[in-house]
Amino acid sequence: MSSGKAFTPLGRTLAVAFVSLNSNPRRRRRSTRARDEAVVVPGGRTALHETAAVAPPATQTTQGLSRRSRAAGPGEREQQRSEAESAASLAAALARERIRRSSGEAEGEEEEGPVPFWQRTWFLALLLAMAAASFAIALLLYLGLDLPEASPAQSYAADPDKVVEITYGSAIKLMHERTKFRLHSHDVPYGSGSGQQSVTSFPNVDDANSYWIVRPQPDTSAKQGDTITHGTIVRLQHMRTRKWLHSHMHASPITGNLEVSCFGGDNESDTGDYWRLEIEGSGKSWRQDQRIRLRHVDTGGYLHSHDRKYTRIAGGQQEVCGVGDKRPDNVWLAAEGVYLPVSQGK
Repeated sequence: MSSGKAFTPLGRTLAVAFVSLNSNPRRRRRSTRARDEAVVVPGGRTALHETAAVAPPATQTTQGLSRRSRAAGPGEREQQRSEAESAASLAAALARERIRRSSGEAEGEEEEGPVPFWQRTWFLALLLAMAAASFAIALLLYLGLDLPEASPAQSYAADPDKVVEITYGSAIKLMHERTKFRLHSHDVPYGSGSGQQSVTSFPNVDDANSYWIVRPQPDTSAKQGDTITHGTIVRLQHMRTRKWLHSHMHASPITGNLEVSCFGGDNESDTGDYWRLEIEGSGKSWRQDQRIRLRHVDTGGYLHSHDRKYTRIAGGQQEVCGVGDKRPDNVWLAAEGVYLPVSQGK
């Protein structure tokens, strides 16, 4: 019997053992160390430096021999038995080494040390950052609701060295002389009376809801840029909501005087929007430095304000109403605004 046929079981056993040991890529780099730790003992056996007993020859190896191998001579059978025992011993040693190294790697992984702090807390830090960003955005949105809106461009107060004429088309603020509050309106209706858009006086100089456009009475020859003289009927249109300064016989919320409201629109106006200009002093035309009164045509009431303030909705703002008699506290002045130049025809 040839040696190639006799060593077929041995080669198969060794191949299985080595493939089993090196099947895990993580352990291939330790194969050199395994070979260094193995020594060959007399009789063709292989063992490790460890004092582990050699396993008896595997039964399946001897059972796997071919009939031709069993019929071989005594010398060949002895040689085959010796080689089979060596292969079995080597396989057992390799298996023990594999088990030992597996346990050693597990211990090594446990001894790698604790997980860094940032790896354990990064998700919590991300949640905190998102919560902080959401809070900051909400705060900015909340504060933005109370920021004063931008005033129209080119608005300015009276120049003491220059007389400014009030003309049709100018957007102005009317300041109550005694309290220094500005005539104001907003898209908030009265809770009583007519239920129309409320009118108040406001303390903030930079408020954009305090601009009023001076308009002429309809069906007249007056045009934009014309000056306005004493006794002329004018209309004041709220620049933001496009409604007209209006009055009627409803009672005002605080004092019960004539209610002043905003009503109508660009194409909707009536005589309840008419106010007659009364200039204090000797001037004939309305200038920025002149004290004026506005008297309602239908009711005869003067545009008036006082220091009694609303406590809800328009908290801190003063009541504006109409009163029947001429008083020192129903005087107004043209303050900040965009004043159109006098037309060349005048």
